[in-house]
Amino acid sequence: MNKIAMKSALLALVTGLGISVTQVQAQERVYLTAPISGGVVTKSTFGLCWRAAMWTPAAAAKDPAGCECDKDLLPKEACAPKAAAQPKKDLGLAPVGDRVTLAADALFDFDKAVLRPEGKAKLDDVAAKAKQLKLEVVLVVGHTDRIGSDDYNQKLSEKRAAAVKEYLVAKGLDANRVYTEGKGKKWSVTGDKCKGDKKTKALIDCLQPDRRVDVEIIGNKPLPAGK
Repeated sequence: MNKIAMKSALLALVTGLGISVTQVQAQERVYLTAPISGGVVTKSTFGLCWRAAMWTPAAAAKDPAGCECDKDLLPKEACAPKAAAQPKKDLGLAPVGDRVTLAADALFDFDKAVLRPEGKAKLDDVAAKAKQLKLEVVLVVGHTDRIGSDDYNQKLSEKRAAAVKEYLVAKGLDANRVYTEGKGKKWSVTGDKCKGDKKTKALIDCLQPDRRVDVEIIGNKPLPAGK
């Protein structure tokens, strides 16, 4: 049978099966499928898959039906079941978040941003807590009372937060994991409890809770044995 006759015979066979050669080629399938089959490979009465003219073992390995039709002719790895994704190892760690609010008056003298010895002792405890964890981040946020201008209090809160970070880093914490922010007098906790605007001792004492530094430690703590 010459080449023209072979092509005619193949075309007649494919047409008789209701298969579009153009469709097969466009989909880069090397097994013949009927348009109404939803991609299911057409098989003979003996259960053999009909191969397209461009069939090769290499091309069959890339066809979705390759292992179904010609498993014995394909490389073993092509039809080997894919390994299931391995679950992440349990590192024995539990996420921990601890927030400590320190009175600014305990850390600094009034209207100052230089740490007092008593303040350093309190930050030693914070550093010790952080070192017990696989540390992710430490957030240091400074606050002031409402006495004074917005601009002045904003700068003071930033300086105090920076002073706390500097001390924690000196105690061994990674500087890249300690973030600082100053909120000035924006986040008051006393609200309208304290009356008056003049800088009297009574007002300063009443506003004491507003003068604070929040330190939030976020990390992972090793789980107890057996957990």
